[in-house]
Amino acid sequence: MNTATKLTGFALAVVTVFGAAYGVGQVVGPVRPVTGSGHGTDADHGTGPETSASPGTGTGNGRDQADGGTGPAPGSLPAGLLVSDRGYTLAPVEAAAGDFAFRITGPDGRPVTGYDVTHEKPMHLIVVRRDLSGFRHVHPEMSADGTWRTATPLDGPGTWRVFADFVPTGADPLTLGVDVTVPGAVEPRPLPAPARTTTVDGYTVTLDGDLHPGRTSRLTLTVQRGGAPVDDLEPYLGAYGHLVALRQGDLAFLHVHPDGSPGGGRTAAGPAVGFQAEVPSVGTYRLHLDFRHGGVVRTAEFTVVAGTPTAGPTTGPTATGPASPEAGHGAPGHGHN
Repeated sequence: MNTATKLTGFALAVVTVFGAAYGVGQVVGPVRPVTGSGHGTDADHGTGPETSASPGTGTGNGRDQADGGTGPAPGSLPAGLLVSDRGYTLAPVEAAAGDFAFRITGPDGRPVTGYDVTHEKPMHLIVVRRDLSGFRHVHPEMSADGTWRTATPLDGPGTWRVFADFVPTGADPLTLGVDVTVPGAVEPRPLPAPARTTTVDGYTVTLDGDLHPGRTSRLTLTVQRGGAPVDDLEPYLGAYGHLVALRQGDLAFLHVHPDGSPGGGRTAAGPAVGFQAEVPSVGTYRLHLDFRHGGVVRTAEFTVVAGTPTAGPTTGPTATGPASPEAGHGAPGHGHN
């Protein structure tokens, strides 16, 4: 991917009209659908106690000014805000206990079975709680009838946003999103303060650069371990790093791979990984950097404010959950596949 690539990456901005319906998630067992607009209540955003057995009752974009910035231009939405776009719909379906399953239905109403491989996978499934905790990136497997299945990435009670990022064969890239609720009392998890440095599993990752709404911004993430630069990062999804950005409030989804690609001797395998980023609005964003080293995928997370200088402590929170080979973080099946 060259330096002109914007932060939307293969999840290109969804172009549609405002007012389109948001999704309803439905799977078996303790997971329940959300029947609101898809934005949930204040509790869903981590601002108060939550008992997530109750469906969300949010009011659409009401929180965008406070938490999600000024919003996109009329007639256009960032990716991930719609359950259905251009005739394609994300539809969770019943699954065995411990699994998560869904289909993508096409303009003809039937499950889609033809997908292009993008960044080494035909389907990227990304989940996060509405308070921006619990981030997971997994790669489900599709059966012949078009049903995608994976060990559930929904790690505990809460209202979760589920993103499916894919390219139907013969169509444009899409990122669809749906809310799914796992019942149970949830303690709110405040968003960590903006910081330039974070740690995960003994690795220190430093962020250089700022997000500037409406124009391309360069971000550089540098990986160290034990004070020494990590210059032998391993390819993951066809790159030396994989970045997802989510906007606080509405969870607008932005996705990119870094400048360059492994092989050919032109792109260094660390310690610095560069990105060309463009965010749609002023606001607070959560960045999730996946990188692989020693056969293990780890995720470094940052809180970044776009539109004002990033300020905060020099060290950030340690990412939760132990890393495991190819699993990334969390319990088996809850990390990277």
